[in-house]
Amino acid sequence: MQVKDVMTSPAIGIAPTDAITDAIRLMLEHRVSGLPVITPTGELVGVVTEGDLMRRSELDTEAAVSWFGNLFRTPGRQASDYVHSHGRRVGDVMSERPVSIWPEAPLRDAVMMLALHNVRRLPVVKDDQVVGIISRSDILRALLPLVPQDHAVSDDRNIREAILREHRRVLPWSARTLIGVDVANGVVELTGTVTDDRVRTAARVAAENVKGVVSVVDHVVYTNPYEGVTIPPPPLL
Repeated sequence: MQVKDVMTSPAIGIAPTDAITDAIRLMLEHRVSGLPVITPTGELVGVVTEGDLMRRSELDTEAAVSWFGNLFRTPGRQASDYVHSHGRRVGDVMSERPVSIWPEAPLRDAVMMLALHNVRRLPVVKDDQVVGIISRSDILRALLPLVPQDHAVSDDRNIREAILREHRRVLPWSARTLIGVDVANGVVELTGTVTDDRVRTAARVAAENVKGVVSVVDHVVYTNPYEGVTIPPPPLL
């Protein structure tokens, strides 16, 4: 899957010369937390987000700086902070040098960049023109229809074999050999002992994702070999 398959297009953008009140109205109207800042020729020059508008003189929420802290702030930094909290134009408060992505990029690249840069959206740029935007919500919308919802009819033997295949794929050999799998009428029972609680969780999730599984009963016990602590499986909810 590529970015262009998931992105929202056209992107709702704003010009750097527009008033911040226009940006606020757009974000509230479209229920988005940020906007790409685009020149009249379609060039991406920044991003304005809710975070850029939190520290404002009108709200008396400017960042408090002690006299000691001011000793280490350059005149340029002080001037920049003042413009950010008092500026009336989008170009004054936007975050410059925005991270962007191209429409043909794999979706995994977009997810990686969202996480790496800790942002909620990425402008999508092609030939120096903004052609869309991809956000976390766009990715969730793409995910929803792909998550299995039904329990396809399958016999218990095939279900067990599918679970074992998945365990061989995701679990280390030393762990999967200690986990037993039994299936009756689509209900999976996991038994055994592991030395890492995360392995127990992975074994359960792997079973839950196999088609035909109605429910998973986790009886796997976690034992800490260094502390001699044994923790039973979590109670069924």
